[in-house]
Amino acid sequence: MMGTGSVLAEGTEPGQMEMTEEEMRVVVQQAKVHKSYATVHAHGAEGIKAAIRAGVRSVEHASLLDDEGIKLAKDNGTYLVMDIYNGDYIDEVGRKENWPESYLRKNTETTDVQRQAFRKAVKAGVKIAYGTDAGVYPIGTNAKQFAYMVKYGMTPMQAIQSATVVAADLLNWQQDVGAVSAGRYADMIAVDGDPIADISILETLPVVMKGGVIVPPDVLPGL
Repeated sequence: MMGTGSVLAEGTEPGQMEMTEEEMRVVVQQAKVHKSYATVHAHGAEGIKAAIRAGVRSVEHASLLDDEGIKLAKDNGTYLVMDIYNGDYIDEVGRKENWPESYLRKNTETTDVQRQAFRKAVKAGVKIAYGTDAGVYPIGTNAKQFAYMVKYGMTPMQAIQSATVVAADLLNWQQDVGAVSAGRYADMIAVDGDPIADISILETLPVVMKGGVIVPPDVLPGL
């Protein structure tokens, strides 16, 4: 669902609700009818809280999340998917490439506040899954966010788990991915070093395995 306005869109503001809570609740109910779940794009605090009360499984961005929203997410077991690297890319490249001034303004207004909300949500024990909004920036550089997650409150292991077991749980794919065990897909990476000691090591992948088959380096985007 598009619960609130966007950063990278004209004529809309991140804090502006684009759906009512009742409309969101209907979407959540319909998703359940189809044995699925609903997620919401929501920057604004009121939209985030309305979506959580309506029963969404996850909130994407959650940039203007307030303390009440953090408590609601914790109490309801709602996942947050907060792309806290993305703001730096938009600011740097957007200014260089003369993106619309409204994009740059809204990005500035949401970047730092999102990171502080992320820190509070981590401390409160809210479930946070790894999501980067990649596509706004080049696919293949998604791992740059790990260092930001550690900088803003996660341990390196928590950051790794957000991209593995926690993300798998969010997607209801825990039987197939998210951990190395018999019966799951052999989707793995190997890195040259210890990411617990230096999380940025995950930005360079010497080996990628998909379904038990090593992927040739020349087909990996951006690496």
